[in-house]
Amino acid sequence: DLGAEPAKVAKGDTAGKKARAQQLRRQEVTLTTWWLDRMVATTAPLTERITWFWHGHFATSDQKVRSPRLMQRQNDTLRTLGLGQFTALAKAVMVDPAMLVWLDGQQNKTGAANENLARESMELFMLGVDHYTETDVREAARALTGWVVDRDAITARVVPRRHDNGTKTVLGTTGDLAADSFVDVVLGQPDSPKYVVGRIWSRLVCGTTPPAPDVLARLVTAYGPNRDVRATLQAITREAAFTDSAQTLVKQPVEWASGLMRALRVRPSQLPDKAAAALLAGLRGMGQVPFLPPSVGGWPADTAWLTTSAGLARLRVAQLIVAHADLSSVSSTSTANRSAAAQTLLSVDQWSARTTAALNQVADTPARLVAVAACAPEYVVSL
Repeated sequence: DLGAEPAKVAKGDTAGKKARAQQLRRQEVTLTTWWLDRMVATTAPLTERITWFWHGHFATSDQKVRSPRLMQRQNDTLRTLGLGQFTALAKAVMVDPAMLVWLDGQQNKTGAANENLARESMELFMLGVDHYTETDVREAARALTGWVVDRDAITARVVPRRHDNGTKTVLGTTGDLAADSFVDVVLGQPDSPKYVVGRIWSRLVCGTTPPAPDVLARLVTAYGPNRDVRATLQAITREAAFTDSAQTLVKQPVEWASGLMRALRVRPSQLPDKAAAALLAGLRGMGQVPFLPPSVGGWPADTAWLTTSAGLARLRVAQLIVAHADLSSVSSTSTANRSAAAQTLLSVDQWSARTTAALNQVADTPARLVAVAACAPEYVVSL
């Protein structure tokens, strides 16, 4: 329970502003820990994985929203609708309270249309670059006018006098367009299915190589007129490229850390306060904290995470997690067999000769061995 929205304070009340900021920070930590805990303990990992994907796709940051309650509401929406029809998800996100604050949608009113939400929704969420004009952006912004956010009720609604009821033309379609019909127009463009499917592929299969034309065509067919996310994922798993060892994907820091905690049965919510704070600090050091993407474009992908500084931060987080894990399955084996025991514990198919040699050098200390194993390429990179 995050508690109530912190009350606004009077201008010039420095102490009140500080207290409010501290309360928001506590709520933010509670929310972040809650989601990490859910990722680790869930019996439905696909649901959490796709929720994480949509969080990066519809990237919204509490750094600007300043309301963990609104962020949790958006998270619930992504989880509830994330495996269904993309149309329903896109329509819900378009008028989501956190999104409206994040992209200035609540400032968008007739006669003074704010273009941020219209532009980013076409470019990043539904269609991709170079498939719309500046006129489309201006007209789409008019279609999205009128929405306001009620932070206390955690809702958004249209105020009729703020909404532009005039005729708009977006991507060749003319009418009295509003939020829902705008989404229908954009998703009806022939390039939209390819863009959405391509985004799913790049984040779940391979971040460096797009799907081959024939593969993309089959996935778009599975996505279909209903824009079915689950059917698209099922189609992906049937592609040979899905299990091709040449298709690699570097785990994002949150995916890596939550997967490691899941493997080692370490619950974030059960860590001592100091360790829990260190875990979040470690994620910040790696450049990724839930609910705090750096921009509307989300986090970088794939090899962007393989920097020296990120590697050092990853090792520190691995050591922290390992320090609170039960390593008896490794420590109870002989020194010569401990790298193999770590392989089983982390569900790694096989260590390379180079990794095996490195692990054998620290095999006398199980905690150190498992921490190093968690940072090995075979664990950091998904094949």
